[in-house]
Amino acid sequence: VQLVESGGGSVQRGGSLRLSCTPDGYYYCMGWFRQTSGEDREGVASIYTVDGSTYYAASVEGRFTISQDTSKNTLYLEMNSLNVSDTGVYYCGAGPYCSLSYINIWGQGTQVTVS
Repeated sequence: VQLVESGGGSVQRGGSLRLSCTPDGYYYCMGWFRQTSGEDREGVASIYTVDGSTYYAASVEGRFTISQDTSKNTLYLEMNSLNVSDTGVYYCGAGPYCSLSYINIWGQGTQVTVS
């Protein structure tokens, strides 16, 4: 079981980044979660792959977009208007439901730094 992430990096405030996640199989829910220094991991955006319904944290709504490309079996997180507070390690996760407590498969994480 594996989720392979790519993307991330360093960007100036107001900039954009795109994260990608390629799973090794099908998962009912996939999402992006982040952990900032000293804080618990939190949900950022998630998608139910069966119907494409999406969910966003209030702090990123309108700035981030989660999407899936079924032809490439890839999950994306397009991040725009990045703030310093968006800095953290972003994890791709998967599970039966789009709630943090039900996410049981994790990628290795990718660092996003906004300065």
